[in-house]
Amino acid sequence: MLPQVLPSLLSSHQHSPRLPTSSPLLRGSRCVAAATLSICILRAAAEGTCEGGQCSTATMPPLMYGTAWKKERTEDLVLAALNEGFRGIDTACQPKHYFEPGVGAALRRAFDEGLVKREQIFLQTKYTPIRGQDPKNVPYDQSKGLDEQVQESFKVSLSNLGTSYVDSLVMHSPMSTHSDTMTVWREFEKLHGEGLAKQLGMSNQYDFEGFKALYEDAKVKPSVLQNRFYADSGYDIALREFCLQNGIKYQSFWTLTGNPQLLKSSPIKQAAKSLGKTPEQVMFAFCISQGITPLTGTTDTNHMKQDLEAASSLQLSEEQIQAIKVLLSK
Repeated sequence: MLPQVLPSLLSSHQHSPRLPTSSPLLRGSRCVAAATLSICILRAAAEGTCEGGQCSTATMPPLMYGTAWKKERTEDLVLAALNEGFRGIDTACQPKHYFEPGVGAALRRAFDEGLVKREQIFLQTKYTPIRGQDPKNVPYDQSKGLDEQVQESFKVSLSNLGTSYVDSLVMHSPMSTHSDTMTVWREFEKLHGEGLAKQLGMSNQYDFEGFKALYEDAKVKPSVLQNRFYADSGYDIALREFCLQNGIKYQSFWTLTGNPQLLKSSPIKQAAKSLGKTPEQVMFAFCISQGITPLTGTTDTNHMKQDLEAASSLQLSEEQIQAIKVLLSK
């Protein structure tokens, strides 16, 4: 959880461009030397605390950096994202779309350079079922049972990332049957019980009843649902409501690329103009106002800065929020 000082800092943001260096949010932080309040707040949302030598793990920040499709650029881009202030990183043990070792290399550089500590990073990876893998480059023995596939995939992830645990382990998609989904989930629960995966989640699950069945049958309830946020799924209105009711964080991907019509809409363009921001920033701010944690995979450091600003300090009026919400129900 965030230190209790954070809400008061957020409410007073407009009156104070920087945190006092005595703040517990800044002690031992790069914010002392170099960051504005908004970026410090975003970092504080993700950073764990250490008392008596015992470090808590990071909490999920309001915006995460996605690493899909970056291939050989992964290391440099993740390091750039960390430099800009990102403290949540999403990846997967899926060589077809992710270069997980590049994430690990970036983290090692960041640790070695004193940029961040492990407990300040919310690190999320995924187990990808065989149908989502490149058959020529599967990171586990596909001839083995699902239970062993999950365990092998997770060991590969820990090795790739150079870590002894992950903050979030996500199933990249449901299996073809609920029974198989639960077989995978039971292995996830074992990893959670061993302290290796601090929380568990599901991705690409657009069926409300399917996700509800997982929730009901799980001993360790899902903490994350990561879905593509776009019109074809009806913006997951029922699923997002279920998540809010049950303390599950809904993460969105394709938040910008899947919604060109929203970015061009009058409510978002008008809000952007009145606030002096970009439509993309307004979109992220709107999502966060709805309890959504967006992923951004931008490769542009200027856009990284803008995205972080939107996540940490851009406030939409209730009228602006309601005008955009109407677009999701059309």
